[in-house]
Amino acid sequence: MTDFPGEHPEPPSDLGGRSPLFVKITPGTVFSRIHNRSTGPVFFGRTGGNRFDAPDGSFGVLYVGFDEHCAFIETFGHDTGIRVVTRRALAQRHLSYLEMTEPLNLVDLAASGGLARIGADARLLSGPHRVAQRWSAALRIHPSKPAGLVYPARHDTARNACALFDFSDSVLQLTNAGSLLDPQHALLLATILDTYGFGLID
Repeated sequence: MTDFPGEHPEPPSDLGGRSPLFVKITPGTVFSRIHNRSTGPVFFGRTGGNRFDAPDGSFGVLYVGFDEHCAFIETFGHDTGIRVVTRRALAQRHLSYLEMTEPLNLVDLAASGGLARIGADARLLSGPHRVAQRWSAALRIHPSKPAGLVYPARHDTARNACALFDFSDSVLQLTNAGSLLDPQHALLLATILDTYGFGLID
């Protein structure tokens, strides 16, 4: 007996003729990102290890959240069921804010109708990465020329994250806010830990 519904379908051959739903990102929009403190916040990865990476490494993808909660859970929530974070892990990473200085159009996979309009469903957001990566590559070359994708965070579907396709980091104004362990972030960190029921350990 075949499991239903099975793996998500491949991008349709007529994807270029379909009309995606878009999120229009205006100048002044601020994204959040938690990153290794030894590197800058802007990293258009080509590793192939993330959901919407290029399947062949032909373009880079930068992953950001619309707020600090999203950045936290996308960074520290990878291992489902593990609800602790260590001080060492927090100290090794910095929170940065990335403010857009130019407008972007992003394909919206999070809003009502966003998946159906392109012939996709929720398996695209939870199934095998190899399928999602082929969709990412196909949407990147859509005639509308989107700058990336908006999708629900895996461990907090009420919050949205973005996969941004390669572009010049000159359109980003960067602010490094330091570690979440820094005193100025005490309330923010406490709120995040409470929201996700995470414990903080040494």
